[in-house]
Amino acid sequence: MTTRIYLDHAATTPLLPVAREAMADGFARWANPSSPHAEGRAAKAALEAARGQIAGAYGWSGEVLFTSGASESLNVALTRSAVERRLASAVEHDAVLRATYDIALVKVGADGIVDTDALDAATTGEGRAVVAIQWCNSETGVRQPIATLAEQIHAAGHLLLVDAAQMPAGADRDVARHADFVALSAHKRGGPIGVGALLVRDLATLDPTGGQERGYRPGTENVPGVLGYAAALAEPEDVVRYAELRRYLDDALTSLGAEPVLAGALRHPAIGSYRLPGVSSTTQLIRFDMAGIAVSAGSACASGSMKPSHVLTAMGWDMTASREVVRVSFGRSTTKADCDAFIAVWREIAASRAQAA
Repeated sequence: MTTRIYLDHAATTPLLPVAREAMADGFARWANPSSPHAEGRAAKAALEAARGQIAGAYGWSGEVLFTSGASESLNVALTRSAVERRLASAVEHDAVLRATYDIALVKVGADGIVDTDALDAATTGEGRAVVAIQWCNSETGVRQPIATLAEQIHAAGHLLLVDAAQMPAGADRDVARHADFVALSAHKRGGPIGVGALLVRDLATLDPTGGQERGYRPGTENVPGVLGYAAALAEPEDVVRYAELRRYLDDALTSLGAEPVLAGALRHPAIGSYRLPGVSSTTQLIRFDMAGIAVSAGSACASGSMKPSHVLTAMGWDMTASREVVRVSFGRSTTKADCDAFIAVWREIAASRAQAA
């Protein structure tokens, strides 16, 4: 990390020093938090304090259930919610699409936004459903209108599950106001890997199992990880600076022949995807990696995968174009100089393309 430039924060963020320190404190609290003795009670008290801090960071007034990450949170909400049907937008993360065999997909428009007519048709009929909608797409950065979609979903009598793994804490209060379930991930926000949370509006909408987390998860709580997550959220993210950096990158790459994906859409301030016609994403990623710059293609948890993007396909992109897109994502440590280094390599790649033509 000292000699390379890291521009793949949507996949995972470097562990913050405050999170590492909090985890060390958690390891010192080695006792099982379910134990009744003084050591167990101390671990439990630290766990519950962190639970309250995480709820406060997201403005959540319901329950907070700790998990191993956003993927498990999504799986729990989709497979154990008290519903008969499961729906998801066609651009959801693979963790949603693979959760159960019976998920029905709701199409999106060319702008990546859920088609409200298609949603209306999908939510009409017998049986209550849980509907999975991303706060923002991890490949394109496009944000969904949560309040509008929630109104439509709730009017039809269904539950809304928001995948907010990419959302900075407090970035959109509509999520806390309108979602029934919210999936979160610590390592997207400077916390440790292997920890996440499922925010639940009403526990009666979820079938219990296991002995921990109010009876909704088996196993033993990851106290060090939870404390690290809470500590990371206490470090604010400058979303205004993120947006400024992304606009700077948008403008510079456009001048070099790049095509920013959905530049006019409401996007995550720290995520930008760019197409360089005539150059595969594989070639681009290799060139950037050799230059000491880490970027990615595809979704956050499949950054090393070169498989076609189901997200871009759902938006109407052809196979060739979808294979020419790379994703850049910022974090707390990203600087304008990092962007300039990325732009310089992009300029070299574009020049090589022009010479080859």
